[in-house]
Amino acid sequence: MHPDPNTVWSNCLNYIKDNISEQSLKTWFAPIVPIKLDNNVLTIQVPSQFFYEWLEEHYVGLLRQAIDRELGMEAKLEYSVIVDKGNDQNQPFTINLPTGRSGRPKRPNGQPQNLNNPFDLQSLDQIQRKSHLNPQYTFDTFIEGDCNRLARAAGFAVAAKPGVTSFNPLMVYGGVGLGKTHLVQAIGNEIKGNVRDKFVLYVSSEYFTNQFIEAVKNNRVQDFTNFYLQIDILIIDDIQFLSGKEKTQEIFFHIFNHLHQSGRQIIMTSDCPPRDLKGLEERLLSRFKWGLTADLQLPDLETRIAIIQKKMQADGIDIPGNVIEYLAYSVDTNIRELEGVVISLIAHASLTKRDIDLELAKQTLKNIVQNIDSEVGIDFIQKTVSEYFDIVLEDLKAKTRKKEIVIARQTAMYFAKEYTNHSLKSIGYHFGGRDHSTVIHAVQSVNDMIDTNVKFKSSIEELKKKLKMRTF
Repeated sequence: MHPDPNTVWSNCLNYIKDNISEQSLKTWFAPIVPIKLDNNVLTIQVPSQFFYEWLEEHYVGLLRQAIDRELGMEAKLEYSVIVDKGNDQNQPFTINLPTGRSGRPKRPNGQPQNLNNPFDLQSLDQIQRKSHLNPQYTFDTFIEGDCNRLARAAGFAVAAKPGVTSFNPLMVYGGVGLGKTHLVQAIGNEIKGNVRDKFVLYVSSEYFTNQFIEAVKNNRVQDFTNFYLQIDILIIDDIQFLSGKEKTQEIFFHIFNHLHQSGRQIIMTSDCPPRDLKGLEERLLSRFKWGLTADLQLPDLETRIAIIQKKMQADGIDIPGNVIEYLAYSVDTNIRELEGVVISLIAHASLTKRDIDLELAKQTLKNIVQNIDSEVGIDFIQKTVSEYFDIVLEDLKAKTRKKEIVIARQTAMYFAKEYTNHSLKSIGYHFGGRDHSTVIHAVQSVNDMIDTNVKFKSSIEELKKKLKMRTF
């Protein structure tokens, strides 16, 4: 005769009430409803995710003792959490979660359960441990600099001891093209290379959402949940795209809780720090702050040079140092843009059967860099200003300190700052390798002359009209 879940739970309550206050019993245990007892797994329904979380945090040990007394040490406890209470037309929406202290469900031989894989929700295949990682993304190919040193060090620590360090979760944030995906996948690849039995999974938040929608459509939410509860290292890219998706946030909240409480590693990326994320529930945001948040910044000049050198080395190509320096100075937006320019330069050289030189680099930037102002923009400014002041173009880049040339040079720097997106370092580079402080001084000098010299102010207005005829 199979035990009745109501009887088992009633006996558990008799044990529990002897170990807690009457008020706690009424508050936290009276609302629980036993649902079923199957294969030595007792399923109890709790009224909300808050209930589940509170029980796991404060009473999981007591629940474990009560279940052990009634069903034995091999018994397990499972929660059925009411996510949506429903209405007259819709049934309540629930998800089932094992207790965080019971470990993952196992077969008798110790292997994971046969679970449907949400990466192929239309099939009934067993779980397949594909990590969806790009093998090209490794720590060796991730160039370290001041812009990313903290994030890289934290990632390396997590890769060495996933789920053990205080960096759980690890949140890596930064703008587009700064290497977030590269870094978190490098962590995953490092773990897979060192610890074969760890289940590592990389997934974008957008794909996670689409999987969940498919699961809801096909009545397979439990398959979806169980799949993610098997993961040892979960890497979620672009977590900000969960914004406004309430049901997806709900399911992710439960998955996050279970994985974290079970000592599994969670790694996320975002385009901004947790405090600036909009449209996410506060309880999720608070959990994102439990571990470490590390940012990736725009790469400095030295890092950009190292990235280009690494790329060229990997492709077995040797190019002059002045070309590398030119590219590093000219493309200072992000790593993705820089790598795209390098790839295009290599392609141009191959297709035209030319050696890579400074002239080819200039042509490449002119043709492909659209969202920043390339050398052609500063070239035009220098040409227009030199013609206006009737001086030789090369004098703008020379060391001469003649007054009329200094004024023309400062004016050209001023317009380069106003009309291009080049950094101060990049502008200085294009004027004979001067440093950023020289550019700052030039801009200030021009502004001062505009305020004090009517004739010079008129010259600036005329130059503006000439420059506006050209789209930078």
